[in-house]
Amino acid sequence: MARSRKKLGDILVGWGVLTPEQTEQAVRVAKGGGKRLGDTIVELGFAKEDQVAKALANQFGMEFVDLGAGGVSKTIDVKLIPEELVKKHLILPLARNNGKLSLIIHDPMDLELLDMLRFRLNVEIEPKLAARSQIKKFIEAGGGGASMPKMVGAGESLITESIDRSVDRSVDRSMDKSIDVTSEDAPIVRLCNRIIVEAVNMRASDIHVEPMADRVRLRYRIDGVCIERDNLPKRMQPAVLSRVKLMSGMNIAERRVPQDGRIKMPVNDADIDFRVSACPAYHGESVVLRILRPDSVKIGLENLGFEPDNLAIFNKIIRRPNGIFLVTGPTGSGKTTTLYSALDVLNRPDKKIITAEDPVEYNFAGINQCQVNEKIGLTFPAILRSMLRQAPNVILVGEIRDKEVAEIAIQAALTGHLVFSTLHTNDAPSAITRLVDIGVKPFLVASSIQAIMAQRLIRILCKECKALDPSPDHKYLALCGISAQEAAGKVYRAVGCAACNSTGYRGRKAVFEMMAMNSEIRELAFKQAPISKIRKAALNAGMRPLVADGKIKVLKGLTTPVEVSMATQVDND
Repeated sequence: MARSRKKLGDILVGWGVLTPEQTEQAVRVAKGGGKRLGDTIVELGFAKEDQVAKALANQFGMEFVDLGAGGVSKTIDVKLIPEELVKKHLILPLARNNGKLSLIIHDPMDLELLDMLRFRLNVEIEPKLAARSQIKKFIEAGGGGASMPKMVGAGESLITESIDRSVDRSVDRSMDKSIDVTSEDAPIVRLCNRIIVEAVNMRASDIHVEPMADRVRLRYRIDGVCIERDNLPKRMQPAVLSRVKLMSGMNIAERRVPQDGRIKMPVNDADIDFRVSACPAYHGESVVLRILRPDSVKIGLENLGFEPDNLAIFNKIIRRPNGIFLVTGPTGSGKTTTLYSALDVLNRPDKKIITAEDPVEYNFAGINQCQVNEKIGLTFPAILRSMLRQAPNVILVGEIRDKEVAEIAIQAALTGHLVFSTLHTNDAPSAITRLVDIGVKPFLVASSIQAIMAQRLIRILCKECKALDPSPDHKYLALCGISAQEAAGKVYRAVGCAACNSTGYRGRKAVFEMMAMNSEIRELAFKQAPISKIRKAALNAGMRPLVADGKIKVLKGLTTPVEVSMATQVDND
């Protein structure tokens, strides 16, 4: 049974700040006026605000921060969160460590605020308490005498900063369909261009334009994490969505069914492709622009995150004349980038490479890429059958989705072709049972597959601000298989600076689980052995699990135990 919380009045009476009579009077006044007891005690002059705040901290088991004490202001770093949040909610950030943000608040019962901040900042909040007047005084003083710094790309308004409110004024004048979404000088056009250019410059992988009941939320996905960038006025929704749909070749009059399109535009002297998806939602069409950078799949195998032993196996496998090489993992785990990097190595004049993709995301010179179009019957099986008549050396199948595609890919592998493909499974051993489950005969699986590699993406610590973690969380160390002795002086934490938009991370690398087939694993696949036995055999043969690969990167100072634990938690027994 939970221990009951001590009453605020009893705490202050116990400290000798109030008398029982004063407490009773304050309770009556608070109930009569519908006010909180703490505010009433201060208004009646029975106690000072900092005394009440200290008692509230004691009542809720929180740490009290006296902003009037010497040296406290130096520990506050307002750059950690957008200025708008600091001023609007009267909050002050102290530090960010191990995925937690220490935050000074003034109302311990405002749970909605804490939930909103967790969602918007994508971080766990560790609240501390201070007097409201002290927080307000600190903010009005500019953070201890200095001007409040802005978080680049988070605190500024896209409307006011980019086009001096001309977008807002044009929409006010034109609430109907006459808003100009075609002229390059139109405010809406300049706003959309600004959004796209800024997202590219901030290394975003996606732009999310999401209509809400009273606003249009704009978010960027950076290093795999969605960050809220701005809130556009609701009245701008039709114009912004129409402009994006027009740019991507969609039907701007059709709002009832999903649509897909593409945009190609130069950004910073580089031609960037955008894959655009519009999906009807309750408050209007939700639009997502996926940013496809041509250089993102040509970073080289060494920069993907391979450890030397796994890289040697990978290079050996992709140079074999035949067989299937599968890359597994959930959506967004970097499977396509890994396979394209392999094709980039093999793309030589003496090899013919054909791909079947849905859709073709990146264009490679020297590779024959086929786009699936099911409306005209150009399906994966149809393309694969045609491929085999083209006498290729290497075949890439975007994804094995059903028995028909799997069997054609296996037949291609058994007739002298090297086949690359992806599969949605959590780990490498599961791919074998997955193929059998969709109907592929076990002897075909056992004889055709050369290797299976599972992967996940983890964020890499910002080189500009990362710092040694003197006391890493033992829970996350245990999840990563790191002992206290191994962690000593080797584990770093995320801090946050202007270079990484105060996240503490900049860029991503993959962790891998490479399972090369051997005679024992083939025999188990043929006998349809359970995953546990296949996994045990793979580990005995030298396969390193995802979490163990992540452990190496933690001890190298590349990432944190929190990141590895979050990315590989399904693999912890």
